[in-house]
Amino acid sequence: MKTILHDLGESYDLLFRNKCENVIHADGKYAPCQGCFGCWTKHPAQCYMKDTLQTVCRTIGKADELIIITENHYGSYSPSIKNVLDRSIGGSTPFSTYRGKQMHHTLRYGKKKKLTVYAYGDMTTDEMNTFRYMAERNALNYGYSAYEFRYIANPNELEGMAL
Repeated sequence: MKTILHDLGESYDLLFRNKCENVIHADGKYAPCQGCFGCWTKHPAQCYMKDTLQTVCRTIGKADELIIITENHYGSYSPSIKNVLDRSIGGSTPFSTYRGKQMHHTLRYGKKKKLTVYAYGDMTTDEMNTFRYMAERNALNYGYSAYEFRYIANPNELEGMAL
């Protein structure tokens, strides 16, 4: 199952729905993570907040391929994308295991294929290197066996791409 998480306008939703099973539009119309860890313990993979991200843990956790399209913010995700990723923490469990000779949380939905991050907007070389490293670390944390980071100058470039 392929999932696209993006911070672009609603006009991109239809374009992306033709390319994958799940589209998550990070529009900022939801509450930020409260850090209660209820999605880990009380009601696994489901947030107690009743908004559009209530089951995002499951959607992202079950995605064999996750594509993140985000505006660059100092070599990192946009605040709305980061908010969605924070709310998806329930895709793992509070228990720990070794992956890549490092301690990580146990995956609730098992290993996955590929994480791809597309970043757009102005970006320095240092920001690009930071973003690439973050994508690599996120792939390991989320259980993806491969990752790719791609810089695009303009999000309109996505229209002709096979995502």
